[in-house]
Amino acid sequence: MKKKNLKKKNSQSSFSKLSVFQNQKYKFKKKCPLSGKGAPVIDYKNIKLLKRYVSENGKILPSRITSVSQKRQRDLSLSIKRARNLALI
Repeated sequence: MKKKNLKKKNSQSSFSKLSVFQNQKYKFKKKCPLSGKGAPVIDYKNIKLLKRYVSENGKILPSRITSVSQKRQRDLSLSIKRARNLALI
């Protein structure tokens, strides 16, 4: 038995067809606000910055909401935990 190669009629991926006016099935990723030129330094003493990434209940906001990169999210959570431990937040 021989297998035939089945090709799709639409060889383009769904991402190449994206436009601004389509439904919001695919969302565009924002840039990380904590990396790049002129970005603030993540430090446990920078309370004003840390409070932006903590909810009203005191929980650390996830990166999918804040659009922070993974590396910066780890640094951010570590700084928030240090500030909590020192009772700065």
